[in-house]
Amino acid sequence: MTRIISVVNQKGGVGKTTTAINMATALAAIGKRVLLIDLDPQGNASTGLGIELSERTHTSYDVLIGSASLAEASLKTAIPRLSIMPATIDLSGAEIELVMMEKREFQLKRAFADMPTTWDYAIIDCPPSLGLLTINALTASDAVLIPLQCEFFALEGLSHLLKTVKMIQASLNPSIRIHGVVLTMYDRRNKLTEQIEKDVRSFLGTDVYKTVIPRNVRMSEAPSHGKPALVYDLKCVGSQAYLSLARELIQRERKFAATRQAA
Repeated sequence: MTRIISVVNQKGGVGKTTTAINMATALAAIGKRVLLIDLDPQGNASTGLGIELSERTHTSYDVLIGSASLAEASLKTAIPRLSIMPATIDLSGAEIELVMMEKREFQLKRAFADMPTTWDYAIIDCPPSLGLLTINALTASDAVLIPLQCEFFALEGLSHLLKTVKMIQASLNPSIRIHGVVLTMYDRRNKLTEQIEKDVRSFLGTDVYKTVIPRNVRMSEAPSHGKPALVYDLKCVGSQAYLSLARELIQRERKFAATRQAA
């Protein structure tokens, strides 16, 4: 079965799309078949993988409203084993249309149920909000990966997000779990960064990934070239951090699988 992981944070500018793109690329690089789902109307994940607007004939909008299947909406990328379900600004209207649908929270889950297993992983880049698009992602997902910027208000927003995940778990998707929190935009020269890391690790313990993602100019440049940082500059510290994060994610996946089998 396809393992579905949503990359979620209701706050923008925390490295969510960068994390989704580079995690998907890293998993493909180690031999996994990966689908990256762009569920943000801004379409940044699609642009970051070099998908032109003219290529986005079927999108995540079409899948959510039921006019296209996952297979019809997915496109191969320049990266072996990595496909993408792109997004356009049309997706911003999906929230309004979904309100009128029966079982509106399950539209994305339905699309996966109708699709034979093609991918090992689906990574969902969610919009920076907790509306119906994100709820659809969480309802369809096995786990949640939370990028957390090392800044003063980080814990406040994180608390709200964790409550939302618990609500989804209680009412829509009992099997969803927190895969982990990854600290992004990490600057070791900044004392506040160290304090935020200490607070988050104290609050969440082992739910926080050991790997941290540093601030890095090369990662910021990569999207303008339509490439993941891992392709744009494999040797930069940001790319190396995402490779490390992918290895850590796979380790956690093995532990989760063992727990499921034991249950």
